[in-house]
Amino acid sequence: MLKLFGAVLIVLAGTLAGFQRARQYADRPRHIRALIASLQRLETEIMYGFTPLPEALRRIGQQSKEPLKGFWACTAAEMSPPHDHSAQEAIALSMEEHWRGTALKGAEKEILRQLSLTLGTSDRTNQSNHIALALQQLKQEETAAREDQGKYEKLSKSLGLLLGALIVILIF
Repeated sequence: MLKLFGAVLIVLAGTLAGFQRARQYADRPRHIRALIASLQRLETEIMYGFTPLPEALRRIGQQSKEPLKGFWACTAAEMSPPHDHSAQEAIALSMEEHWRGTALKGAEKEILRQLSLTLGTSDRTNQSNHIALALQQLKQEETAAREDQGKYEKLSKSLGLLLGALIVILIF
């Protein structure tokens, strides 16, 4: 009876691990879309709202859903007094704190890092051009993420179950 209970737990753990990995494949395109929407709102705030960058980031944080909500709110807080960090420093600090909570990968992180180099240091038109470039790159990453999701989501679920079953067979 105890062996059977252990076998069921092992298969269940393998299945849950597979479903967790599949969820990461499913979450990445959603998080990239949310990041694209956030950057589009940022561009609107900069170009048409004439909003200072920390205030624009704070508004974007309030409008976004988690996990990006915390990221943008932290970035705005780092740019505001008493910290008064530059956009580049604030985004880097915010990435350290909040990036693990997202399904985003290094490519998206690099795109944001590159964008942070120009935010707040150039005129509105130049910032808008850099945001447009970042949006274009993120849309390409979203396409790749959707392809990965199609390829690997179902595979991850199946492999989790099969790996759990294999471990049970090898142990017993």
